[in-house]
Amino acid sequence: MNNAQYGHLFSFIWNIANDVLVHAFEKGEYKKIILPFMVLRRIDVLLEPTKQAALAKKEFCDKNHLTDYTPFLTQVTGYPFYNTSAFTMKTLKNEIDPQRLKMNTIEYFNGFSQDVQDIIDKFKLRQQVDNLTDAGRLGSLLEKFTDDNINLSVKPVLDDKGEERLPGLDNHTMGTIFEELLRKFNEENNVTEAGEHFTPRDYVRLLGQLAVEPIKDKITDNTYTIYDGACGTGGILTIAQEEIERIAKEEGKKVKTAIFGQELQPDTYATCKADLMISGNINKFTYRIGTVDHQYIAFGSTISQDGHAGEAFDFCISNPPFGTPWKEDLKNWGFGDKKEVSDPRFFDGATSFIPDIGDCQMLFLANNVSRMKDTALGTRIVEVHNGSSLFTGNAGGGESNLRKYIIENDLLEAIIAMPEKDFYNTGIATYIWIVTNRKEERRKGKVQLIDASAICSPLRKNLGEKNCETTENDRRKILQLLMDFKETPESKIFQNEEFGYWQVPVLRPKRDDNGNIILKKGKPVMKANRNEVEQIPLLYPGGINAFYENEVKPYDPEVQFDEPVVGYELSFTKYFYKPVQLRSLEEIMHDVNILETETQGLWNEILK
Repeated sequence: MNNAQYGHLFSFIWNIANDVLVHAFEKGEYKKIILPFMVLRRIDVLLEPTKQAALAKKEFCDKNHLTDYTPFLTQVTGYPFYNTSAFTMKTLKNEIDPQRLKMNTIEYFNGFSQDVQDIIDKFKLRQQVDNLTDAGRLGSLLEKFTDDNINLSVKPVLDDKGEERLPGLDNHTMGTIFEELLRKFNEENNVTEAGEHFTPRDYVRLLGQLAVEPIKDKITDNTYTIYDGACGTGGILTIAQEEIERIAKEEGKKVKTAIFGQELQPDTYATCKADLMISGNINKFTYRIGTVDHQYIAFGSTISQDGHAGEAFDFCISNPPFGTPWKEDLKNWGFGDKKEVSDPRFFDGATSFIPDIGDCQMLFLANNVSRMKDTALGTRIVEVHNGSSLFTGNAGGGESNLRKYIIENDLLEAIIAMPEKDFYNTGIATYIWIVTNRKEERRKGKVQLIDASAICSPLRKNLGEKNCETTENDRRKILQLLMDFKETPESKIFQNEEFGYWQVPVLRPKRDDNGNIILKKGKPVMKANRNEVEQIPLLYPGGINAFYENEVKPYDPEVQFDEPVVGYELSFTKYFYKPVQLRSLEEIMHDVNILETETQGLWNEILK
């Protein structure tokens, strides 16, 4: 689909709201109607060609008292879904009586197979049919979505000569349209959704390549599992799947892939589930472990309602929410305080990885770390974070403990700083963490930091906050920096210990009211001020004792150190700081002389 075709399709769908819903619904309601019907039409249009054959097969099943239609009707439709009602969206619109149209539409909904019923329920489509009927707009909406001038199917529409008249709408383009529509609907209604940063497809493609390209020589004839605990509309899962299959083919390997995900937002979950069914990425939605059925794409919070408990994966690729509180997860667990959390994903023995209640992104990272496989390939985690994950939290706190665990177990391969203004609804900088339990020999004991903040290409027109993209050429540059593993202006390599430090409480003598030091058994009684600590690098020559002798004792001999706690943090600014070039004295004097000349003339004018 080229840019003109994409623009036409996007404008058509956007204008449905203005043509059909205006004056009948609040602007804030538009997205709750347009997005679900767009997804449903994608399913509906694929069932149109086999409608009569499906109804005939249903009649056969009924005559033979076969109550499970699934194996028969999915064979007819060619998809893992079907509809047993007499209607399609196109035939529904022929009914002009509003109440009969409503009844027919509900019957049409009820005819879908169970997985589509789940999508309809998550979108609350039956309620929307009631609302549209009351407003007298249901028929108009159906007519718009079945217009022959648009194509929401994955398959192209051909003309009488067999040539493509309208291109198919693939999963990635569907995801882009979904995200851009959601952004525009929110902008129109002045809505912001903090922490919900939809991942642009150019960025997603980079995540997939970072996961697979560096280990392509280790890919074998095998089945590989891909997991995204914040899967959104499924773009990361499908692109990572494409990358594995593409690279395996180039390497002459035969592989299969299975994708697993979880999503909290009902409309996004429904869109993901629909598109994975439509595109054939998932042929069925449940799998069995023992006697329990699980969903490949689970609904609910990954943090407190883990849909894949105890399972491990080959690739964990995510862009989790950041800057988003996780108080609701405490409620889901039935807890009142984060200290009550006992989920083993968020602990290493007695050491807690539980972060501050105001930001859940480190919980997603801990969740992925808990799913690493002990195989020849191991697991590669590629995860997007904002800057706070690099340094938030004191030594001994959950965030620092997780960084400590990852780095001291030699799991951190690299962190890549990405450009600002790379997302649709946030301008902040993002960082890609690459974590693996199977490091190359040359990387062992080391961490690579890559500053790719300037590696991007400007967009001709901003998309919300997004003013740049990561083109194929940009992705190649970033991948090359990672795979070369060399020191350059954009790439720095450090020992693991570089990022560790001792946080040492400072003790001072207690004094009486006269200012005299209080003694006990001839020794000063020491006390700590919780705000007074020293942060000593693990690589400081001679360690804590040498730091005390060199940096503290000569200036404050009364001070003592208490027991240290080890923490870890990373700072891109420290290693990639580029000082502003100061102007030369000649340039400054030149400007001063000009100003003097101008002000002298002004002064003379005033005196006259």
